[in-house]
Amino acid sequence: MTEQHDSEDGFMWPPSMMKGFQQASEQAMEQQQEFIQQLLGASTSGVGVPQLGAMSQMATFKTRVQSGGRISIPDAEREALDIEEGDIVQTVVVPVKRKRSQE
Repeated sequence: MTEQHDSEDGFMWPPSMMKGFQQASEQAMEQQQEFIQQLLGASTSGVGVPQLGAMSQMATFKTRVQSGGRISIPDAEREALDIEEGDIVQTVVVPVKRKRSQE
């Protein structure tokens, strides 16, 4: 008798389908890791383990655009990353929500 896996909805998944899902998930995770390494210019050590240098020095937060296009880095992020006035930082901007009147 073949083993089947129960899902939350009570549907029985055959082992071959579960193995396919696992392989697809592992491939997606590897592709995401490669993308992040390329994005950050991260190198790998001799055993293929990424050195976290740039990734350990990152913060993600939301902030409002102020007059003149200025944005602020919250205190907690500045402290965590040891950022001081006059330091040069690299930013990636992704619009989240626009606050505009309908014309």
